[in-house]
Parts: sequence; C-alpha cells; structure tokens
Amino acid sequence: HVQLVESGGGSVEAGGSLTLSCAASGTQIMHCMAWFRQAPGKSREGVACINTDTGSKFYADSVKGRFTISGDNAKNTVVLQMDSLRPEDTSMYYCAAEDYCGGSWNLEQNYLYWGQGTQVTVS
Repeated sequence: HVQLVESGGGSVEAGGSLTLSCAASGTQIMHCMAWFRQAPGKSREGVACINTDTGSKFYADSVKGRFTISGDNAKNTVVLQMDSLRPEDTSMYYCAAEDYCGGSWNLEQNYLYWGQGTQVTVS
C-alpha cells in the first residue's frame, strides 16, 4: 500500500516563496508524480507534474515561470518550489502519484495515490 505524505505548506506574503515536499512510502516506484490544488468553491486543478524516468515536466499556465517541480524516483519524492507567490495561489495543495505516466497529466483520474493535502496561504 502506497501512502503519500506532504510537508511544507504555510502562510507567506505575496512575492514570497514556499517549498512543498511529498514522499511516497513503500517499495513501488512512482514514475509519475504531480501536484494539484483546490481552492474553496473551486474544482481541483493540476499544477505541475514530473515523469521521474524521463525528467519531463509539465506546468499549468498559471504557474509557469514561478513554480518548479523536481523529483527523485530513487527516493520516491517530489518537490514543488513555489516562487513569486500570489494571493490567487492560495489553496490546499495535494500530491498525486502513479506508477506510470499515461494520459493527460492534469486529470485527477489518472492518479491512483493521493496525499492528505497541505494548505498554502498567500496574503
């Protein structure tokens, strides 16, 4: 059974930075790891994804140039570095993972494993 544990959320002023981390337990390698977010009253949206085999990275247009995703499949971890944060980035952020990358990276149904979420608040 794979569990995802996130850390690193918090509160920051606009223009600041936060780093989110996610670690997958177990021996199964997660080759596709992503971050989603969901603000109150809104649907969950994909933020960024990394294929830890190829190193390919994907970003939502709203975060391109500000957020950077990195991953390590030897450690089964993924990190989201968030810079130049804006109030509209305020959301609950969720780590998602799958043992293979297939389909559209930003569709929730393509990920089997999910973390509990970590809150990011930008004021």
